Amino acid sequence: MKSNLQDKIKGIIFGQAIGDALGLATEFMTLTEVKENYPNGLETYSDIIQDNHRSRWEIGDWTDDTDQFLCIIDSILEKRAIDEKHIAQKILSWYQNGGMGVGTATNNVLRIPQYTSNPHKAAEMVWNMSRKNNASNGAIMRTSILGIWEYKSFEKIKINTENVCKITHYDPRCVGSCVIITYIIYCILNDIEIIQDSLIEIANEYDNRIEEYILLGYKNDLSLLDLGNETNLGYTLKTMSAAIWAFNYALDYKSGIQQIILEGGDSDTNAAVAGSVLGAKFTYTKIPNYLIDQLLYKSQLDEKIEQLLTLLK
Repeated sequence: MKSNLQDKIKGIIFGQAIGDALGLATEFMTLTEVKENYPNGLETYSDIIQDNHRSRWEIGDWTDDTDQFLCIIDSILEKRAIDEKHIAQKILSWYQNGGMGVGTATNNVLRIPQYTSNPHKAAEMVWNMSRKNNASNGAIMRTSILGIWEYKSFEKIKINTENVCKITHYDPRCVGSCVIITYIIYCILNDIEIIQDSLIEIANEYDNRIEEYILLGYKNDLSLLDLGNETNLGYTLKTMSAAIWAFNYALDYKSGIQQIILEGGDSDTNAAVAGSVLGAKFTYTKIPNYLIDQLLYKSQLDEKIEQLLTLLK
């Protein structure tokens, strides 16, 4: 495997974890609260205020977004394939052993009896109970890794992404937004130009409500996404759109995730997904060293990446 490709893959994984860990700083805050708590901006993990919510995690730790992302990696390392039932088992085990930060939709699905025997059925049941109106971002937050496995074939990536999304999130907006993120990862890894019309074509296979948020990601005004709005801060299409915006307009990894984080809302998820995309675009070597080295579990990521790269060769 070429070194530049390895650099992109490392960038995706560290980009996800750093975006998540730093994004915790403003999670669930409005834009006004962000400005009150971080009048001088945000540089590193030690700047994160230690209120009741944030103090549950140690400085430099990531949240459930990357924990579930790593459940997928661990399953891949064990199975050498995408096995959605095995991934579901990994996530359930993590959840039952103190996993923190799980969203309402995922929590409801994981509590279904015999969940792992048919996770898709459980997720569909919970979605139906919501009157088919639950499109939260609990699947897109972990999805970028699925653009790495089988990275040479978008058709395989697409199937894998759909199957893993639907172990907790059945809404077509969730599925479509996840596929768009893994398509972007696929394009970056294979040096394919990302075209707006291609994203819209993919989106329309799933739900015509996705297109609006793709178009927002092509406007150079992040405030249009209103990420800090409390009424729909965990919407999967907002997270997708923020990542598209970052790919199109961020000047580098650090400034890209900082701008997203300082918008508030579901900032750890928004920055995790955008961070994985920016990590792929700018590569691991362009991520500031201090953000890498100060991650609490950096060595764990290094070890998993080495194992994954060995499988991908």
